[in-house]
Parts: sequence; structure tokens; C-alpha cells
Amino acid sequence: MLSIQLNPVGPLSQLSQYEVDRLKQSVNSDLYKLFRNCCLAVLNSGVEEDDFEQLFTPYEDFEVNLIRRERGVKIELVNPPAVAFVDGQLIKGVHEHLFAVLRDILHMGVKYRLNEAHVTQSKDLTDIVFDMLRHAEVIKVGSDPNMVVCWGGHSIGEVEYKYTKEVGYQLGLREMNICTGCGPGAMKGPMKGAAIGHAKQRYKTGRYLGMTEPSIIAAEPPNAIVNELVIMPDIEKRLEAFVRIAHAIVIFPGGVGTAEELLYLLGVMLNEENREQIVPIILTGPAQSKDYFESIDKFVGETLGPEAQSLYEIVVDDAVKVAQKIKSQQLDVRTHRRNTGDSYLFNWLLKIEPEFQKPFEPTHQSMQELNLHFSQPKAELAAALRKAFSGIVAGNVKSEGITQIRKHGPFKINGDPKLMNMLDTLLQSFVKQQRMKLPGSDYSPCYQVIT
Repeated sequence: MLSIQLNPVGPLSQLSQYEVDRLKQSVNSDLYKLFRNCCLAVLNSGVEEDDFEQLFTPYEDFEVNLIRRERGVKIELVNPPAVAFVDGQLIKGVHEHLFAVLRDILHMGVKYRLNEAHVTQSKDLTDIVFDMLRHAEVIKVGSDPNMVVCWGGHSIGEVEYKYTKEVGYQLGLREMNICTGCGPGAMKGPMKGAAIGHAKQRYKTGRYLGMTEPSIIAAEPPNAIVNELVIMPDIEKRLEAFVRIAHAIVIFPGGVGTAEELLYLLGVMLNEENREQIVPIILTGPAQSKDYFESIDKFVGETLGPEAQSLYEIVVDDAVKVAQKIKSQQLDVRTHRRNTGDSYLFNWLLKIEPEFQKPFEPTHQSMQELNLHFSQPKAELAAALRKAFSGIVAGNVKSEGITQIRKHGPFKINGDPKLMNMLDTLLQSFVKQQRMKLPGSDYSPCYQVIT
């Protein structure tokens, strides 16, 4: 049996006795099982696998324990994966990420579970997002407003992956930092490219922020470039964190997860109170992705209308142009934040309705009851479509979603016949382009669109 003890790093280096007691009391809770699984995912950092069973099954004898010390806690790993070690030493980045898991899942998780009955208002939910980011030291006072959030699929081809690296490289040359969902594919490429650009510019404060959530981290373990890891409690808080820290958003080709992110963003930006917001949004990919963006743009136009289409720009096969456009608007973002009295580092004035904040639990019943009809405001339709895509993501890669599909069959999605045909056409294009699973994996649809 291999056992290793780790000294605390980061914000958990110093804890009060009350905080240590609270952590120890969590050992027999559901949170602790979640903590164990997230630690195992982090220990597999860099492993490209989107099947949680394939990731976890070989390590059934893995354990993680908390060892009390006067100033805090140590983490003990029992039978950890060999991939996390080099010449018998745990990789330093993995060490840091393990304490990020402890911070977000147990330390912050226990805190908010104790107070969850009081969290009902929109502002309270935003406060949780801010508190978690601040506690994770994501919000660094005095830093430039240069965080570019990059979205895109984990299942992309080599040409698209190289293009995401090129965009990241061009952003890095312009001293922009990168935030992604922290997994492989379009979440890894921009970070890898930016790291080279930062190195060439001798930019020593390069940030590669990975933002994930508990049910997705097993399917998308942190890639090897991530130097800051944050695990938000659920997908809704993860999405809110993305848009509130973003100074620009770049969207690469992807599948249903990327469509979910785009619809969330458009639904938020369609709010009348957000008309004055300055958040550059660019959809981009190599020349071979042109059809993908045309199908996405067509779907947005037919469902949410021209106003939604006007919120973003599509740039095909021109990484330099993407980076130049974002860099040129950096001053506009800064000026707008200053003139409105908003924070440079967290967009407090962005209006996000509760419909986009309250956690949506995909079940066969909740998926079938989604209001997928045109007879409602565009922002509300965007929220409903976002949930539909979120459910498909769950059925594709999340353990609880996969379990439901095995037990009860595919999710059934009902709605306006015209809208269902549009949705089915878009989803079929994702399947045909192998955007639902990692390349080479067989895909069996977890959904059925009722047309």
C-alpha cells in the first residue's frame, strides 16, 4: 500500500480550530465522497478520458484522508494513481490542485450547506459566486482587466485544436490571460498557446484559470496547463463565474456543452438592463469549421432572432484578427467599468435573472417539461434551450445522467414542432461531426427529440 501525506498550500495553509473541526466532521458526509472523486480526477490531470467509469474503476482502492494539525490539515493519499508522480514525487501542480479541491468541495461546501436555507435571492447567489472566487484568490486586486474566457468542445479534431492554440498564442503575445473549463481540447489549446506567447513576451504573471464543477471534473480532468483551479458548486454558478470575470469571451467549435454556454450568455445579454454592457464576444475556428458556425448562427437567428446574432462576431481562420479585436477593446472595457463604478475584476452590474442562476437538475420529467415554445420572451426561451443542452451534457458524460439513461432510456425533449426540427437538425450535425464524445468513441444518443 502506497501512502503519502501532503502539507497544506494556498488559502488553507492557516485554518482556525473551528474550521478544522468542521472539515473533520465532513468525513462521513456525501460531500466527502464527492471530495474523494474530485481528488482522483485531479490526480489524473492530463489524462484525456470522458468516461467516468474508465477513469475511476482502476482505482477502487484509492482513499484520501484528512490528518489534523494545529494550524490546519494535511491530506493523506492512499494508493494514488502513478500518473501523478515523477520519480516518486507528486507533481507540484497536482499538489496545489488537491488543496483547491479541499477548499472548494469541503471548506466552502460545508460553509454553504450550513446556510443553504437562507440562499434564495438572486443577489445571494451572486454573493456565493464572488465569495468562492475571492477565497480562491481568483480576484487579484490591482491586476489588469485582461481575462479572456475561452469556451469550446473537449471533442475536437486536430486542425481545430491547433487553431485554438494559435488563438491562445496571439492572445498571449498581447499579454492576455486565459480562463477555460479546464479540460482537454478547446479548453487546453488556448492555454498552451498563451503559455508560449507569455514566455516570448517575458510576461511573468500568466494565468491559466480552470473553472469546473463537481459533476463534470471526472469527465474533464484538469489539463496540465491549469495553474489556478476552481470547482464551483454547480453548472449555473460556474457559468455565472465565467461571465462575471470575463473581459472578453472567445467561443471555439464544440458540441452541446458549448451550445449551452452560448445560449446562457445570449440569454443574459438579451436582458434590457445589460444593453450598455461591454463584453467582446467572438466565435472563431479554422476554415474547416465554417459550416459549424453557420449552423450555430442559423439556429440562434431562427430561435432568438437578429438581436441575439448582433451580440457576437464570427471570425473564421484568422487568429491574429481575433486577438487584435479583443486587445483593442480592453481599454473600452476598463473605461466602462470605471465610468459605471463597477469592479474591474468582477462584473457586479451584469444583470442575471434567477432563471439562469437556480440549479437545473436534468431528469426525465424535468427535461420533458421544459417550455420549448416560441410564445415567450427570447431570454426565457434561451434559458429553456440552455437547460435542454445541459441535460444532454449530463446524459453524455456526467455519472448521474448516464445512470438515469441506463435505467430509463433517453431523455425525451418536447416542444413547438418547428423548434424541435431546428434542434434535431443542430444536434444531428454535432453527432455527424463527432462533437458528442472524444474522437474514436462510439456515441449512442442520450436524448430523443420528439418531432
